[in-house]
Amino acid sequence: MGLNTIGRIFMPKNKIFYELFEQVADTVCEMADMLKKVVAEPDHDKRAALIKQIEDLEHKNDDHTHKIFTELGRNFITPFDREDIHYLATALDDIADYIYSSSKKINFYHINPNDSGIQKMAELIFQGCNEIKKAVYGLRDMKDLRKMTEALVKVNSIENQADDVFDMSIEMLFQKENDAKEVIKKREIYQVLEIATDKCEDAANVIESIIIKYA
Repeated sequence: MGLNTIGRIFMPKNKIFYELFEQVADTVCEMADMLKKVVAEPDHDKRAALIKQIEDLEHKNDDHTHKIFTELGRNFITPFDREDIHYLATALDDIADYIYSSSKKINFYHINPNDSGIQKMAELIFQGCNEIKKAVYGLRDMKDLRKMTEALVKVNSIENQADDVFDMSIEMLFQKENDAKEVIKKREIYQVLEIATDKCEDAANVIESIIIKYA
């Protein structure tokens, strides 16, 4: 009898970890969708209201993440490696943090988000989060490994696209922007947005590790 088979025998009937990860994935996707609305909104005050909703979702996500860590300390037997649960929870939380940080910086720096680089990055973050959500939902039974794997491959592709958008945006910024302060502010926003896509890739890598171990 293989180790994976033994692991399944002792897998807890309580599906709390799957439920919590799915809640986190749902919340992160909501935040990414809201970020798209933020960068499409020209009015500063209306953006502020949208950013407040992102902040509320970020706090909601913190609560879900805290519950995952609480359950990790409470349960001796977990559906997959304890360190993978910790890594995945942290990676998903990082995505949420960087989505919130980027939205907050847009209004803090009084940046007009009507910028092709900012809007394209927000779209890529949204796409990445939705692919991560597909993979997270697949963890519950791992019956559709092809769908999960395709989602993870798309996340990697999205991160590569984000790198290209970042490079082109920085190049255009230095070519067209003469105000040094604007250059610094926009460059920081590009960086935070790009890091959000990196964090999607980090989460994808953890899920891939789980698939290799338990599928």
